[in-house]
Amino acid sequence: MRGRLSFRPRWWTTLLVAVLVPLFISFGQWQWNKAGVKEARQTLRDARDVEPAVQMPTTPADPESLRYRQVVVRGSYEPAFQILIDNRIHREQAGYHVLTPLRIEGSDTHVLVNRGWVPALAEHSRWPEVATPTGVLQVTGRATVPGTRYLTLGPDSPRANGAAWQVVWQNLDLSRYQKATGLPLQTVVIELAADNPSAGGLVREWPRPDERIERHLGYAFQWWGFAAATLIIWLVVNLRRQS
Repeated sequence: MRGRLSFRPRWWTTLLVAVLVPLFISFGQWQWNKAGVKEARQTLRDARDVEPAVQMPTTPADPESLRYRQVVVRGSYEPAFQILIDNRIHREQAGYHVLTPLRIEGSDTHVLVNRGWVPALAEHSRWPEVATPTGVLQVTGRATVPGTRYLTLGPDSPRANGAAWQVVWQNLDLSRYQKATGLPLQTVVIELAADNPSAGGLVREWPRPDERIERHLGYAFQWWGFAAATLIIWLVVNLRRQS
C-alpha cells in the first residue's frame, strides 16, 4: 500500500524560493509600472494636442508645465552648436536626429529644436551635412522633456578634422549640452511639426509615448509567471511519500 504524501520542505529550496519569488514579482511590477507611465503620458499628450498652442517663454520655464504642449516660437537657428543624436532608427534604417538650438527672438534664451531624422552615411565615421535655414523663423511643434536615463555604448564619435565642436552625440544630455555651449537653455526640446516650413526636408514621424507598451505588459506577466512556476515547482519537489 502506498504511503500518504507529506509536505516536508528542504531548507535550501525554501531559502531559494524566498529570494526568487519576491524578485520575480518586483521585476513584473517594474514592467507594469513602466507601462502605466507610458499610458499616462499618452493620455496627457492626447489631451494637450487639442489645446491651443502656447508661446515658448523667453525665461526658464518648468518643463512639466510644457510637456507635450503645442508651442510656437520665433527666433533664429545657431547651427554652430547643432548636434546629431546617433543610432536613431526610422523604418529599419539607421540615422540621426538633428537638434539645432534656436535663439528666441528678443532674448538670450535658446531652445533645442529636433528638426527630424536624417539617414546615416555608408561610412559611419562620417556624418551627413545638414543645411540649416537662416534668418528669423517661426517654429511650431510639440514640447518634450528629454529623458535622463539612457545607455551609453561607448565614446561619442571623434571630432572631424580637429574641430572644436562635438557633432555626433549618443544621447541628449541637456546638462552636458548647456555646459558645453554656455547657452541659456530651456529644459525642453521642440519636436518640429511636420508642416513647419523650417523643416528642411528632414523626416519627422515622432513616436507615441505609449509605443511598445504591450511589450512591458508582456514582460510583466512573464515575470509573474516565473514567480508562480517557482512556487509550484517548490511545492512539487517537497512532497514526499511516507513509508
